[in-house]
Amino acid sequence: MTTGLVLDVKRYAIHDGPGIRTTVFLSGCPLSCWWCHNPESQPREASIRVDAGRCLACGDCEHVCPGQDGEPCRVCGRCVEACPAGARHLVGRETTVEALVGEIARDRAFHERSGGGVTFSGGEPLMQPEFLLATLRACGERGMHRAIDTCGYAEREILDRITNEVDLVLYDLKAVDPHLHRETTGRGNELILANLAHLAERGIPMEIRYPVVPGVSDRDDAVDRAGEFLRGLPGERSIRVLPFHASAEDKHRRLGREWKGESVVAGLGASAVRRRLASFGLSVVDGESRS
Repeated sequence: MTTGLVLDVKRYAIHDGPGIRTTVFLSGCPLSCWWCHNPESQPREASIRVDAGRCLACGDCEHVCPGQDGEPCRVCGRCVEACPAGARHLVGRETTVEALVGEIARDRAFHERSGGGVTFSGGEPLMQPEFLLATLRACGERGMHRAIDTCGYAEREILDRITNEVDLVLYDLKAVDPHLHRETTGRGNELILANLAHLAERGIPMEIRYPVVPGVSDRDDAVDRAGEFLRGLPGERSIRVLPFHASAEDKHRRLGREWKGESVVAGLGASAVRRRLASFGLSVVDGESRS
C-alpha cells in the first residue's frame, strides 16, 4: 500500500490554480529558502514541534511518552494529545492514497461549481514521486482537475512521469543567477532552469510563478535576467508575480531558523517587477503568495 507524508490539507484554496481548490501540502523539500512560507515542510520526516511559550512544564507529555532512557522520539503523537496547553504539534502525518483521495473528494462540489480541483504543493511534491503519482492517477480517475506547485528540482524521469498526470504545472522561478540561487536557497538552479525549458518544449500547460523576495528577486538585474530567460522559452504562458509576505517570520523563529527579512534591502515592489517583466513581451499577472 502506497503511503506518503502529508503536512496539511487546505480546503477552499483560491490562490493555487483555477477555481476553488483543495491544496495538499506534502513534506520534504530540497531547497531551504529563507523566506519559505512553510519551513516546517522542508524536512522529509515527521516531527514534534514544541511552542515553548505555551508549555506549562506540567510533565503530562513525559508520562505518556513510550520512549525511555533517552531513546529517540518515535513521533507517535501521544504527547501532542496529552498536552493540556496545546504546546506540542505533530508536523507531518503518514497517510494512504485511498485515505487522502477520500479527503480531497469531500470538496468535489466546490471543485465542480468553480472549475477548481486539487493542487499538490509542499515542501516539494516531487520529493515523494511514487505517492504523488499514485494519488494523481486516483484523482484523475475521478475526473478531478490536477495541478502541482513545484520548484522543479527533480530528476527528468520523475518530472516527466508526474507531469504526464497533471492538467497544470505551477512552476516557481526564484532566481536565474546560479550563484544567487545557491546562496539564498542552498541549491544551484541549473537543473531547475533545464527542467523549466524542457516542460516548455513539451508544451505542458504551465503558469510560471515569480516571487518578489527582498534582496533576491526584486533587484533590477535579477528581474532582467528572469525576463531574458523567460522570453527565450518556446510557447506562450502567463507569469504570475507573487508579492512578498513576512507572515512566516514567526514560524522560522519558532523553528530556530534564520529569518533575513529584516537585514536585506528591498528593491522593486511587485507592481514594478510586473511592469519590468512585461517589458520583455511576457504575459504577466499579479497574484498572492502562499508557498
